[in-house]
Amino acid sequence: MAISLIKGQRENIQAARFTIGLGWDTNNSATGSAFDLDASAFILGENKKLLSDQHFIFYNNLKSPNEAVIHTGDNLTGDGEGDDEQVLVDLSRIDGNASEICIVITIHEAIARNQNFGQVRNSFIRIFDSVTNEELLKYELEEDFSIETAVEFGRIYKKNGEWKFEAVGAGMKGGLQDYINKFN
Repeated sequence: MAISLIKGQRENIQAARFTIGLGWDTNNSATGSAFDLDASAFILGENKKLLSDQHFIFYNNLKSPNEAVIHTGDNLTGDGEGDDEQVLVDLSRIDGNASEICIVITIHEAIARNQNFGQVRNSFIRIFDSVTNEELLKYELEEDFSIETAVEFGRIYKKNGEWKFEAVGAGMKGGLQDYINKFN
């Protein structure tokens, strides 16, 4: 049975190969534009910076070096039940210098479309064992991010040789470029 997390809670990850499932629903809004939310993974070193440009995993770069982190593809609508986007992780293949994988969701063209995370509901991040499909951890974001257009859902980090997950739930007004600037 999965452990349900609250914001700030940390738990060990009990699998070397797992899938990060990300989901959300959008409110019917008067913006006149469809929502396109995008998942990204930033593989960081001890200095909290990207190991290289190839360690930024998103819809235009689906695989990290050594294929330790693989984005399964961009869902342009978020329609339907369950995970809207997934990221596969194999910690046995991760770069030895990696100490963190930061998972971020951004709203594509949020400013132009007058959209924000206050119009997004039922957001979650979950981790399940890629071999058994057993759900290990789940964090449901309950905050109302009424001005934010990007949210760090969670992070996977290494401490004392063990990999852990932290439920972050921190919003940012900027978009994907702001996270790129932060981690470069």
